[in-house]
Amino acid sequence: MRLGHTTRVLLLALVGGVPSIVLCSVFLMTSSLGTQLKWTVGTLLVLFWLSCCFALRNSVASSLRTVSNLLEAMREGDYSIRGRVGESEEPMSQVMQQVNAMATTLRNQRVGALEATALLRKVMEEIDVAAFAFDPQQTLRLVNRAGERLLAQPAERLLSRAAVSLGLADYLTGDTERTVQKEFPGANGRWGIRVRRFREAGVAHQLLVIADLTRPLREEELQAWQRMVRVLGHELNNSLAPIKSIAQSLEELLKAEPQPDDWADDMARGLRTIASRSEALSRLVNTYARLAKMPPPQMAPVELNGLLRRVARLETRMRINVEEASPVTVQGDVDQLELALINLLKNAVEAALETGGGVYLCQQQNATSVEITVRDEGRGILNSANLFVPFFTTKRGGSGIGLVLSRQIVEAHGGFLTLENVAEGTGCEAKLTLPL
Repeated sequence: MRLGHTTRVLLLALVGGVPSIVLCSVFLMTSSLGTQLKWTVGTLLVLFWLSCCFALRNSVASSLRTVSNLLEAMREGDYSIRGRVGESEEPMSQVMQQVNAMATTLRNQRVGALEATALLRKVMEEIDVAAFAFDPQQTLRLVNRAGERLLAQPAERLLSRAAVSLGLADYLTGDTERTVQKEFPGANGRWGIRVRRFREAGVAHQLLVIADLTRPLREEELQAWQRMVRVLGHELNNSLAPIKSIAQSLEELLKAEPQPDDWADDMARGLRTIASRSEALSRLVNTYARLAKMPPPQMAPVELNGLLRRVARLETRMRINVEEASPVTVQGDVDQLELALINLLKNAVEAALETGGGVYLCQQQNATSVEITVRDEGRGILNSANLFVPFFTTKRGGSGIGLVLSRQIVEAHGGFLTLENVAEGTGCEAKLTLPL
């Protein structure tokens, strides 16, 4: 049978006092004191010895009970109780100091956790995105105000209900991100669905987030229409204004009496100008159709070093400096990527010819992507705000769709295209980034 800590302390105290009691008893027995006095003194010694031993046990037990009560209070969440601290050099005082310090730390952490939880709940309530938390049995455990509005019911009626009865079970399986057209009890429109997993108390839960995409999509659509109308209006006015003016002049020429001798030549020149401007309008419409009908890329392995060398050989106006790099293969549509690089290289060559500089073509790989750089030694970008506005161009005879088409191709491959002036020196850098 294993003895308790206080019992062991009592036994050690009793054993430690046995030699002294034995010596005192021998001394009393051999002394010349009377028998009654010997028994009295011996009894008092034994009682004093036993009292000290039990007092020691009670002192140790009391200290341990104090520590136990403090730890129990902290376990119950009460961090306001503190132990009495005596002299700092005593072991028990040091224990009390550490227990009190731990209580203070736990209290601060609890306050911080409560504040963070309150802030999270406030944010969840105020955001305009519906959020639902489901347990492993797909039972709703948490919903915010946006979720209440989406399902047109208060939280009291929604909580503890199954996802099937709420019409949300289909979104908890399958793709974790999707876009759907759906009519909910509280709203109808286009929605972005996201599902994430998290753990609470070691139990896996699912967080379903439903965001309304109708308004952002309409705003983007409106901005796109506004940009297109602005560009089309500008181009149409540029063509219709001279056509109208020439048509009025030809009408006045036909009505003139008598007609001048060279009226036929004037009529022919006016008609040729009208035909030329009409052809320009036709090219404008065809160019818009070209942008709108860009097919999706047909993915296949593409070796970039060979692609860069092939594109560089297509440029005959100047020699392109192609910097060799380690072989890299990406998934992409070789024809579309070639078209994008040709457009970027054409712009770079035209910029470099104005200053007599060179053009450099290189690629660099990192852990997740590869970056193709087209750098020229021209004058650089003068108006960066309209770089990707369709049909905006500062070049004589330019179409204004090369950069737009290149960016459209790159983004269809999951990458992005940036243009910026060179940090040191002159010229511009076009960086085409593709995922590996």
